[in-house]
Amino acid sequence: MRVQGELADQRTPELSAVARELTSEKRRPSSKKNKRKQKKVGSTPSAVQRLFETCKEVFADGGAGIVPSPEDVDRLRSVLDYIDASDVGLTQNMPYFRHGASTRTLPITYLHIYKCDKLSIGIFCLPPSAVIPLHNHPGMTVFSKLLFGSMHIKSYDWVNVPQNSNEIVKSLHSVQPPGLHLAKVKTDSVFTAPCKTSVLYPEDGGNMHCFTARSSCAVLDVLGPPYSNPDDGRDCTYYNEFHYKSFSGDGNLAPEEDGVYAWLEAKKKPDDFFVVGAKYRGPKIIEQS
Repeated sequence: MRVQGELADQRTPELSAVARELTSEKRRPSSKKNKRKQKKVGSTPSAVQRLFETCKEVFADGGAGIVPSPEDVDRLRSVLDYIDASDVGLTQNMPYFRHGASTRTLPITYLHIYKCDKLSIGIFCLPPSAVIPLHNHPGMTVFSKLLFGSMHIKSYDWVNVPQNSNEIVKSLHSVQPPGLHLAKVKTDSVFTAPCKTSVLYPEDGGNMHCFTARSSCAVLDVLGPPYSNPDDGRDCTYYNEFHYKSFSGDGNLAPEEDGVYAWLEAKKKPDDFFVVGAKYRGPKIIEQS
């Protein structure tokens, strides 16, 4: 090839100019290719990619018990508010959302999207009547977006007794039975998509919650930081719940507070609860180097 190049240089100036012009035309991309290239470079990122990039920024300095700023919480929530099932490649007729004919237990499917030491992103797929039992999120800030369907959510926060607590809270806590801890209901409602993203925090917002599917539904969850092994203190704990009066006689509750408080008892993972993993097939996340 090099020899041919040297011979070309020995041609007359006119021929050399023509040859250079033809070579230039061959190497120049067509306008269609240029447009495709420009379109690819300037294309709008997918909703999942925008979610990932926002999560990485919001939880960049995160850790157990560290809550993002109110501005960051609002920013991430606003991204999640506009995500629906189609953005993550889900439809309600997928096998994840059907009753299991051959088993009495309703399997729940988890689609893993992303996880690092700062955060995790994934989707829980629940068939009708499936239940994610009452559990906690130690040291975590959790964003949950119902993508479709209808779901009952019941959540609790622990009732702590600081020095300046009123006498009602002190009296409620004074009869605490061994092994039980007083909790207050934060949410006890049915949610139907489309609805706003819910956020819970390490100490409030409903850190312990239970999901019951009223219809087939999917929940997109963002956890910061994610669950980890027991040594790091972020393992999941499950709970039994008891009406306040079950262990405190008549108690000291006003009529309007009946059902607001409950006793929670830690327990092992229920034998009839299991989650199966499946491959996430929606738009991929691209990590920038």
